[in-house]
Amino acid sequence: MTALPEGYCFVTKPGDIDLNATHAYLTRSYWAAGIPLETVRRALANSFCVAINYQGAQIAFARLVSDRATFAYLADVYVLEEHRGKGLSHAILDFLQGHPEFQGLRRWALFTRDAQGLYAAHGWKQYPSPDRMMTIDDPDVYK
Repeated sequence: MTALPEGYCFVTKPGDIDLNATHAYLTRSYWAAGIPLETVRRALANSFCVAINYQGAQIAFARLVSDRATFAYLADVYVLEEHRGKGLSHAILDFLQGHPEFQGLRRWALFTRDAQGLYAAHGWKQYPSPDRMMTIDDPDVYK
């Protein structure tokens, strides 16, 4: 498991996840640009969330949507720009993939435009049967 650098700590208690910090990043991300605060609130309430704090501020985040028996969907993974390059994204992935509540799952899934190398380093692969996967996408839903 990737250790956090000194001064950084994991946060998982729902009341300790910073909704406003999460919203501030997501609203400027390529995947959730303009997402309403209330949508982020509902997403966090219905997901297993992990954040990394540094000096009392949330600087990284990820959430997992799962039935905790067969499937998990990884979403909204970010590390603030000024904290990148310290292994924090690797630490979040190790934390989630090693978490006792998510062992023995048949399938994990995620979508990414630019972080394939990060996920590949943690055992993720391109889906071998894309003809089996279907989605409904509405990229303008937050506009």
